[in-house]
Amino acid sequence: MSMMNPFCLKLSQTIFLICLVLQAYFVCSKKVVRCIQSERQALLQFKAALIDDYGMLSSWTTEDCCQWKGIGCSNLTDHVIMLNLHGDFNYYNYNDGNKFYMSGDIHKSLMELQQLKYLNLGGNNFEGNYILSIFGSLRNLRYLDLSGCNLGGQIPIQFESLSHLKYLNLSNNRLDGVIPHRLGDLSNLQFLDLRNNRLEGSIPTQLGNLFDMEYLDLHRNSFKGKIPSQLGNLSNLQFLDLSYNNLEGNIPSQLGKLTNLQKLYLGGYDFGDLTMDNEDHSRGQWLSNFTSLTHLHMSSISNLYRFNSWLETVGKLPKLIELSLRNCGLSDHFVHSLSQSKFKFSTSLSILDLSRNKFVSSLIFHMVSNISSNLVELDLSGNQMVDLPSNNFSCSLPKLRELRLADNSFTSFMIFQSLSNISSNLVELNLAGNLLEAPPSHGYGTVIQSLQVLDLSYNKLKGVAFKSFMNLCALRSLDMEENNLTEDLQLIIHNLSSGCVRNSLEVLNLGWNGITGTLPGLSLFTSMKTLDLSYNKLSGKIPEGSSLPFQLEQFHIRSNSLEGGIPKSLWMNACKLKSLDLSNNSFSGELQVLIHHLSRCARYSLQQLNLRFNQINGTLPNLSIFSFLETFDISENRLNGKIFEDIRFPTTLRLLQMGSNSLNGVISDFHFSGMSMLRYLYLSDNSLALRFTENWVPPFQLYTMDLGSCKLGLTFPKWIQTQKYLHNLDISNGGISDNVPEWFWSKLSSQDCSRINISYNNLKGLIPNLQVKNHCSFLYLSSNEFEGSIPPFLRGSSFIDLSKNKFSDSRPFLCANGRDIMLRQLDLSNNKFSGGIPNCWSNFKSLVYVDLSHNNFSWKIPTSMGSLVELQALILRKNILTEEIPVSLMNCTKLVMLDLRENRLKGLIPYWIGSELKELQVLSLQRNHFFGSLPFELCYLQNIQLFDLSFNNLSGQIPKCIKNFTSMTQKDLSQDLSSHQYAIGQYTRKTYDLSAFFTWKGVEELFNNNGLFLLKSIDLSSNHFSEEIPLEIADLIQLVSLNLSRNNFTGKIPSNIGKLRSLDFLDLARNKLLGSIPSSLSQIDRLGVLDLSHNQLSGEIPLSTQLQSFNPSSYEDNLDLCGPPLVKLCVEGKPPYDPKVEVQNDEDLLLNRGFYISLTFGFIIGFWGVFGSILIKRSWRHAYFKFMNNLMDKIYVKCRWGLKD
Repeated sequence: MSMMNPFCLKLSQTIFLICLVLQAYFVCSKKVVRCIQSERQALLQFKAALIDDYGMLSSWTTEDCCQWKGIGCSNLTDHVIMLNLHGDFNYYNYNDGNKFYMSGDIHKSLMELQQLKYLNLGGNNFEGNYILSIFGSLRNLRYLDLSGCNLGGQIPIQFESLSHLKYLNLSNNRLDGVIPHRLGDLSNLQFLDLRNNRLEGSIPTQLGNLFDMEYLDLHRNSFKGKIPSQLGNLSNLQFLDLSYNNLEGNIPSQLGKLTNLQKLYLGGYDFGDLTMDNEDHSRGQWLSNFTSLTHLHMSSISNLYRFNSWLETVGKLPKLIELSLRNCGLSDHFVHSLSQSKFKFSTSLSILDLSRNKFVSSLIFHMVSNISSNLVELDLSGNQMVDLPSNNFSCSLPKLRELRLADNSFTSFMIFQSLSNISSNLVELNLAGNLLEAPPSHGYGTVIQSLQVLDLSYNKLKGVAFKSFMNLCALRSLDMEENNLTEDLQLIIHNLSSGCVRNSLEVLNLGWNGITGTLPGLSLFTSMKTLDLSYNKLSGKIPEGSSLPFQLEQFHIRSNSLEGGIPKSLWMNACKLKSLDLSNNSFSGELQVLIHHLSRCARYSLQQLNLRFNQINGTLPNLSIFSFLETFDISENRLNGKIFEDIRFPTTLRLLQMGSNSLNGVISDFHFSGMSMLRYLYLSDNSLALRFTENWVPPFQLYTMDLGSCKLGLTFPKWIQTQKYLHNLDISNGGISDNVPEWFWSKLSSQDCSRINISYNNLKGLIPNLQVKNHCSFLYLSSNEFEGSIPPFLRGSSFIDLSKNKFSDSRPFLCANGRDIMLRQLDLSNNKFSGGIPNCWSNFKSLVYVDLSHNNFSWKIPTSMGSLVELQALILRKNILTEEIPVSLMNCTKLVMLDLRENRLKGLIPYWIGSELKELQVLSLQRNHFFGSLPFELCYLQNIQLFDLSFNNLSGQIPKCIKNFTSMTQKDLSQDLSSHQYAIGQYTRKTYDLSAFFTWKGVEELFNNNGLFLLKSIDLSSNHFSEEIPLEIADLIQLVSLNLSRNNFTGKIPSNIGKLRSLDFLDLARNKLLGSIPSSLSQIDRLGVLDLSHNQLSGEIPLSTQLQSFNPSSYEDNLDLCGPPLVKLCVEGKPPYDPKVEVQNDEDLLLNRGFYISLTFGFIIGFWGVFGSILIKRSWRHAYFKFMNNLMDKIYVKCRWGLKD
């Protein structure tokens, strides 16, 4: 075989290499899609269930899911192994952060990502979702972060399957229930954060099996019981926080085995029950093992003050930086005992918190300076310290930069002189909540010139104090909220701006004072960013030419009395303004003009605009010019006119509040286009109509929708079905006449549901009994046409108003199995209920208010109502109830109102109403069949304000102890009926309305709340009371209405009745009162209605402008009364003739009696002597009638002959 030419060989090799290079180029240049399609589809399903207002998933459109933002894929298998979509959602503060996050539902399609190792969804808002068990199926997870997602429910037991898990963060959610003990089986777990939830029960001892654990945070939950000693087995633990729970007992010394611990937080709440070494008497020696500890918080440890050896142990910890002994009962005595030990803290200690203890004197400063001179921060707030000595106060903390002395008892500003001896490097000083009132010396500005933050809020300072701040050239923040500032604002600004502080001050809070004047120019403060003048007494118009500082970002002047239009010069420099609050003033002018002026400079900066409660008029302008506006509130103004069809709102709006104006026109889906971030919508109390296309899907997901009095059309709005996260819904008085669809009732089972109001419509039909649990706290379904039974599934609310419907059966709701511990207020009045009231009230032990009035309930009041020990108002008026008031009601000792009027109840008035129901303010038993006398125990009702027993069969006398109705005798002791409230959960309180019918000035009226409070009344009319009206009734000087008419009272009108100066209504008619009208009655100048008619009064009506102004009918049928306004005049104070009623002497009286007695006997004997014999003897009777017939014939014949003659 011949050899190949070397040239050809090289050429062929070169061509081959070129081909390889080209092949490699084409291969490499071809786009490789690594994403597994099934996982891509799962991610797209996950995306579809989310609401992505901020475009966090905007890249999730390409073919390769591995290239999507937040997705990480394996280089070997192409499986999705990382999903990192954390946001910055802050539920409690929408102004900080919240620049990107997602909401919506967590779709179960995540279960398809079985190779997922890293999952971070923290900082998103998944409100309404439970923490899902699907996460337990992702068994390859190493890292799971669901913190700050607003998730509810319990920790799923499926988490025990995550055997590879190293990091688990479920903090800042709404999780409840207990920690599953099987979490202790996750042997690889190194990080566990469950803080800020609602977890309860005990801390599982199984957590002591997590030997690799380095970080454990359980603070701010509701754990109870003891700290498990097994936690001492976590030898690798570096961070442990068990604070702010309800733990009790001894802190286990086994924690001393945690030698790697760097941060330890125990105790917390002021009522803590944790103790130190009560059992092993080691006096905290185990603390000496914490050689790596940098942070130690021992707040509210109840017995630390009893010995100080533990503190000496802590003082020797070589790396300790921060120590908190908040609320441990430490006092000056503890300081004395400590001064003898002569120990010092490690030089590393820089932060010391001794707040909320019992220190009184300046000794604490000496102790602190002796034991640690390197402190940077010191907190002594919430003690009982008084003024420090201004001279010879030698105490040096040269490195101290932050000092908190809030909530003590300092009075003199000379404290600044004393503090200047402690440190000349103070940057932050907090003296809030003291008693400071005297201004400092003028040299104060040069004493602590390093100050940057000064908090003097909640003191007693006056405006002259501002002269002392003008030369604090480094001061950035000054808080003077709630002092005694009553000076003119212009003077305050002048005093403050006369020095260099005008160039440095960034934050000035002067709210909640009594500052007067109007708003001056503020442009001198060149660095001002925040200014708060809210809740003062500013008034008048803002002068033309006034302007705001150029750097201003927040300007709040709510709740003053400023008026008139706002000059456009005010906004000239406000190009950085973010938050503007002008609410609750009297500003006027057109909204269009205000928006136009404001938008010239602030259109790209303004985020919050609050104009609520003013007198601004005009119609709604186009607000879309504000590119970043998130909050707009123009409610409670005088806007009018039509909302134009082309009006647009900013797409960034989260809150739109326009309620309580006079706007009209039609709002359509066009107005809401692009508003995907809207969460709160308030349009109620206008004349608006909402008309949307039939299958309209709103771009937003609302939390609150308040459309009361908006016309929504006859059919039930379908688009509400698209709103998945509604907390509050108000479509009352919307003109809807339709059946409520079943999907609407299912919304009550949503965890989000807080308040539903569909009242005052024409909603019809039956409410279905769904197999769901109601989570809605407040249900308003009144004034509709609902009928049939009340379904049991409505249980679960705190407030239910079903009044003014056509319900006919309450038993399924009241008598369903199980107890309802949530229900506080139930209104079933004005329905079609009949038969007996169901005897099932023991199921509702938390009820505070029950109204079953205006129905046809019959038979007796059920005894089980006596189990409602929290009951404050029981209203059963206008039914057909019979029998006696059950004795079991005496257990309802918190009753404030008992209204049983207009029934058929009978028996005696129970004595225990007075002896047991001492909180009663309203007692109405009118129009029943009660009899007997008033039990004297009723006099124990010291708080009674409306006492109505009229139209019964009561008798006897009014007890003299009625003067013990204290609320009617002393104005200061009367109680406001509008202040009644009850608790819902730990933090929420709700007030409720009280109403009662009362016959006022002859007309039956319904009085509510303060109307009842003002109407202090006693009505005993239309009974059979007798004897004299007691003089003691005149002690009820706050009485407004007194009705004793239609009884049998005798004697005279109490002579001291004029003491009832508050009386507006007095009716004593139709009794047997005699004597003259007391002259003191003329002293009641407020008397509007008086009726003394149909008695036996005599003499002259006392002369006064008041008594002569009444109609004569007020005195009629008192024959011996005279004088104006009667026609009958008096002669020397008496009628012009002898009185008809005379007191006769004994002889005449005896003669007259004998005469009439003889006449009576004579008539009886004569009449029955003749006619009795005729009746008895038949022959005599025939003879008598024959005689009478003959006699009549003779008389008739004679009369006829006489007529002829």
